[in-house]
Amino acid sequence: MSYAKTLRCRRCEREYPLKALSICEFCFGPLEVVYDYEAIRKNMTMRAIQSSSWNMWRYKALLPVGDNIVDIGSSVTPLVKAANLGKRLGLDELYIKNDCLNPTNSFKDRVVAVAISRALDFGFEVVACASTGNLANSVGAHAAKAGLKSYVFIPADLEQGKIIGTAIYGPTVVTVKGNYDEVNRLCSEIAENHSWGFVNINLRPYYSEGSKTLGYEVAEQLGWKAPAYAVVPVASGSMFTKIYKGLGELHRVGLIGPVRTRMFVAQAAGCSPVVQAYASGNGQIQPVKPNTIAKSIAIGNPADGLYALKTIKDSGGGASAVSDEEIVDGMKLLAETEGVFAETAGGTVIASLKRLVEAGEIKNDGPTVAYITGSGLKTQEAVLNALRTPTLVEPTFSSFEKALKTLQEVA
Repeated sequence: MSYAKTLRCRRCEREYPLKALSICEFCFGPLEVVYDYEAIRKNMTMRAIQSSSWNMWRYKALLPVGDNIVDIGSSVTPLVKAANLGKRLGLDELYIKNDCLNPTNSFKDRVVAVAISRALDFGFEVVACASTGNLANSVGAHAAKAGLKSYVFIPADLEQGKIIGTAIYGPTVVTVKGNYDEVNRLCSEIAENHSWGFVNINLRPYYSEGSKTLGYEVAEQLGWKAPAYAVVPVASGSMFTKIYKGLGELHRVGLIGPVRTRMFVAQAAGCSPVVQAYASGNGQIQPVKPNTIAKSIAIGNPADGLYALKTIKDSGGGASAVSDEEIVDGMKLLAETEGVFAETAGGTVIASLKRLVEAGEIKNDGPTVAYITGSGLKTQEAVLNALRTPTLVEPTFSSFEKALKTLQEVA
């Protein structure tokens, strides 16, 4: 059974039935799923969760799904104690939430699993998405598992690894001559004219709820408590707001104490509308034209930008934007200290974390979680020119010794 009751407008609070809707007909505000929390509190016990399978569906009571579950093998991803990186930054309790290890190597498997499950409930035969890459990978994989036709729309200049990582599942891949915001506008028009389930358009209220599991898992992995600080990469702003919502829900149903987590936005300087709005203090998101290597978070007009600002305010958090050079340095720093190869969004998080610690906004007084949401294998081009060239030798000991001497002299 599902404990989801209705959809509710986040702006005017009008309610709608649980259908494939995403926008309020009266004020055009975004719709969000509402639950019967009293019933959940009675039935979702810590013991029941701990006895469940080690995957995102252990929190099914807090997700808007019924019996149709599309699962490609997503597990609870590791919360890694980042002792080496923490020592470098002066944090004794630094953790990396490593979502590189999901089936399609990004956190998108969480949101897509929920969206495609709902697509089956609604009877869609075709699913689709507008994507900067990771979402396309996941939609292709989940649609294949569900036996649905799929169309994915992506910017034409996307990284090759993400294009291949989508095409392998057999969807129809449509490359668009434009940035993500232009792709998304096109998909909105298509959604009005085709009876398709667009996971991040007409299925968006359900899709976005999947990100809450990033909050649930971290709280459980920390011994049923919320972290002191969380640094999250922000594109549309949805994941950022939903992690905070998820922590709040665990408190609401009695599984953790009060949530005092300070939430921090991490964006690339070349596409940082939320950070700019936060810095200006006027509470208004001004759309920007993306210009950054961090393509997976390059959304110039974030749909949940205003709600991301509200989450910053409500949590007492902050925001940081970092240059492309810092992003590459962040990717290398994480890999060299913790053995985690993150994509550019992860480099953005680590570089922002470094800045926030140096500025005194994140202190060494409680658990800090850096959310790493995708694998660096998808964005190898970003670091290609920043790595040392491999040492070439002949298959002889003397050749190696000569090369070793040169390497030692350089070092």
